[in-house]
Amino acid sequence: MTATRVPGVPEIEDGLLLSTNPATGEEAGRVPVADEKAVAQAVERAREAAAWWLGLGYDGRKARLLRWRSLLVGRIDELAEVTHRETGKPTADAVMETVAAVEHVDWAARHARKVLGPRRTRTRLLLAEHSGHLEYQPYGVVGVIGPWNYPIVTPVGPISGALAAGNAVIFKPSEYTPVVGQWLVDTFAEVVPEHPVLQAVHGFGDVGAALCRSGVGKVAFTGSTATAKKVMAACAENLVPVVIEAGGKDALIVDADADVPAAAEAAVWGGMTNAGQTCIGIERVYAVAPVYDALVKEIVAKAGKLRTGEEIGPITMPRQIDTIREHIDDALARGGTAVLGGADAVQPPYVAPTVLVDVPADSTEIREETFGPTLTITRVKDAEEAIRLANDTPYGLGGAVFGKKNAIRIARRLRAGMVAVNSTLTFVGMGNLPFGGVGDSGFGRIHGEDGLREFARPKAITVRRGPSVLPSMTFERTPAQIATIVKAVRLLYKGRP
Repeated sequence: MTATRVPGVPEIEDGLLLSTNPATGEEAGRVPVADEKAVAQAVERAREAAAWWLGLGYDGRKARLLRWRSLLVGRIDELAEVTHRETGKPTADAVMETVAAVEHVDWAARHARKVLGPRRTRTRLLLAEHSGHLEYQPYGVVGVIGPWNYPIVTPVGPISGALAAGNAVIFKPSEYTPVVGQWLVDTFAEVVPEHPVLQAVHGFGDVGAALCRSGVGKVAFTGSTATAKKVMAACAENLVPVVIEAGGKDALIVDADADVPAAAEAAVWGGMTNAGQTCIGIERVYAVAPVYDALVKEIVAKAGKLRTGEEIGPITMPRQIDTIREHIDDALARGGTAVLGGADAVQPPYVAPTVLVDVPADSTEIREETFGPTLTITRVKDAEEAIRLANDTPYGLGGAVFGKKNAIRIARRLRAGMVAVNSTLTFVGMGNLPFGGVGDSGFGRIHGEDGLREFARPKAITVRRGPSVLPSMTFERTPAQIATIVKAVRLLYKGRP
């Protein structure tokens, strides 16, 4: 390692993007850097590959995607080690991330035909002589811009959906995790060697911008809200549609009849897994007064057992440490109390678990995404107050509720794209559920039926089956025919609920 190199910070040397472990500085690998010309060439190759891939049909694509799924299963340990070496996250976390990715590949492959295949629709009165047909056609080439915090499961969601729908994919991994991204592309090429159906382009933000402007049919982006706006602006130049999964400030509500030990365990997992670097991670906890004290005690006891360098990995992006430190300092300066961790918890490249109470609602630790292993716990008088405070944020990605009698009712009222009841984060592992947010957390969905439909255009077709009994769409219609149409409509709809 050179004297100027910072562990975990990507660098370019001799046309190669160099990736290092944020904890040790050990080199994880090098990949070629793309420029605007290279991105354009990749898209051209992808267009040819897309035509071949589409021609395989749903069954052909399903067979190849399931082969990739089986390869991922067989090489879980290898991918987990690559991920650990590049991000520093615990190997066990990388294993579970791969398991979730396998679920999404399997579901998309098995359900694409059912969701997107041609179908006939019901005929309507005014056009009874026509049959309606609906089909979904792929965009051709889809760009996927992935994040560094979950470099396996997060990009595999849109990649698998786009591929199952019949598109070729250009994948731009985060510059912090290019080796993991290239591994995914290379293994897909092992099971689909005929054409470059899935390609990677590497580099910094300029490469992502070039991909947005390259003529791809759609872009799926995961990252910060600020970067999401830049991606949207670049795509808007050519009216390229986008799927945006941006930041979050997710809340957990613990109601009076909740299982407190279970809620505490889930809060610690939801807030501390992946060192808190989780877009759907729990950052705020709202506990009703009757269970507040017991919950704080349980959370502190459970979070206090976690060790940096073991269950808690390093902060992957070094500059994020400054944000975490600033949020903790602001919370303490405004009157909050650290019942675990605190200012001394920040020991780069690690941040120890930190639990804060009595934090003002206008502090950065409550208002802004921290993306570290911190939790705020706020006492509320009832679930109504908890819902109001949980929704008092521009974000709306995920959330959680613990309780019995009213838990589902509370979940329905949270302004979020996904909510887990009596668990945290579990919706990300279900391939049949849509994943995405509202507000500053983005729009559009990956995973599930809605996720498959994001990567194909609906196309409506009408087919005449015979002569028109009541001709309406022609200049040759007569006044008598119009009168008959009006009479038929009145008979059909007048007074009808």
